[in-house]
Amino acid sequence: MSGIRSGLLRAFWAVDRMLGGEQPLSRTERFVAARHPVRLGVGVGVCWTALCTLLPGTQSLDVVVGIAGGILLGALSGFTAGYLRARQQRLQRMLSRNGA
Repeated sequence: MSGIRSGLLRAFWAVDRMLGGEQPLSRTERFVAARHPVRLGVGVGVCWTALCTLLPGTQSLDVVVGIAGGILLGALSGFTAGYLRARQQRLQRMLSRNGA
């Protein structure tokens, strides 16, 4: 199983390099990566859910859509922050190996 996982991980970082992943992170990306990914995802999800459910004239379907959208948007934000954190750590490891 670890062979499959390491192969997938190598392929992921190869695609990341191909898309410019070895470039330094921008200021916004560093800000997002410095935050805890789970906390960021929960915060974004709660804000979206509150926005969708606390509007005047909200119906029961709007609440369901708001909760589902909050979960999906929170998960996407959390995964993105986790990816940026992993990318930042990888870039730091690469710089420390190269002696820069």
